[in-house]
Amino acid sequence: MSYQVTRPEGTITVTPSALAALIASAAESVDGAEVRRGRRRLEVEFGEGNARVRLELVARYGVVLPELARAVQERVADALTKMCSVKVDAVDISVEEIR
Repeated sequence: MSYQVTRPEGTITVTPSALAALIASAAESVDGAEVRRGRRRLEVEFGEGNARVRLELVARYGVVLPELARAVQERVADALTKMCSVKVDAVDISVEEIR
């Protein structure tokens, strides 16, 4: 689903692929986290200016999983807030693999 902001100056549309790239980049900026590829699972739902994100991660062996997930949640929410001016209600993380 595209994210769209309409203002008196015009409309800004962020495509699903751009949103996915933004979220994946933010998530992978956390050391030890990688967004699952191939059967990549990354979903964004918007409702009245708010967003909910779901993503599947691959974690590096040895990282503390709750700390990793919290850091990814913070980075993804921060990126969406700063770059898209959207309030993030939740970032749901599922660790699917350990490498």
